[in-house]
Amino acid sequence: MFNNPRLINFIANVIMLFASVAIVLGAAYWFIHRPMFTITQLTMEPKEGNVLEHVSPASIQSTVAGKIKGNFFTIDLNELKRNIETAPWVRHVDISRVWPNGLLLRIEEHEAYAKWNDDELINTWAELFSANRDELDSEINYPQYYGPEGSERLVVQRAGELATLLSPLNLEIKDVALSDRYAWRVTLSNDVVLILGRDAGAELADPLGGQQGAVSFAATAQRFVQAWPVLLERSQGKKLTKVDLRYTKGFAVTYEPAVNSDSKEKK
Repeated sequence: MFNNPRLINFIANVIMLFASVAIVLGAAYWFIHRPMFTITQLTMEPKEGNVLEHVSPASIQSTVAGKIKGNFFTIDLNELKRNIETAPWVRHVDISRVWPNGLLLRIEEHEAYAKWNDDELINTWAELFSANRDELDSEINYPQYYGPEGSERLVVQRAGELATLLSPLNLEIKDVALSDRYAWRVTLSNDVVLILGRDAGAELADPLGGQQGAVSFAATAQRFVQAWPVLLERSQGKKLTKVDLRYTKGFAVTYEPAVNSDSKEKK
């Protein structure tokens, strides 16, 4: 076998090929693992059309501390993206490499729209997120929404419908509560409480399947809007505290108890 020159040349060529490949791979491995490619620079900027009011370099550094695995060539950008998007106020982030040891983070912040239950927030996309409520803009009155798990989009939708109806009355929503049985309770900016009952249009989100024959949310709210001027006229100075709209042919009104002005301190 070893007397065959062609076979010997072939074997030698194969050995040389494998040796050359090994040398190239070894050189490439050596090169890409040089310390100069260790990620040491994180540059942060807002996505186009966004402003960063809450996300800071310090908060991002705290989130990724110990979680940047690999270097300029080997880092898993998708894994890093998932980690960064767990940081408070970060909605989305796009990451790109910057030669030779940096990353550019283009960040979109959550824009708070309302408070949700006891400790969460809802953004303008009707998505839930967690952040420090003390960082909210003190000059904005964020409405408070309450509801069962998974009902945030329905609550945002219904609150928007109601806000549109209330606008001509110069009334705003203070809080909206959706019970576990999908019944609505709304407090207005003047502290009047509206009891609107079950929502016939909540079947998709309602695990109880809705209520047959229930009046729609919009129709119930519209009854209040139409009756509000008359209620104000007939209140005769009394403070209205609650309007119960669960009745199909009317509603019940509650006024603040009158203070007895005749009671005087006896000496």
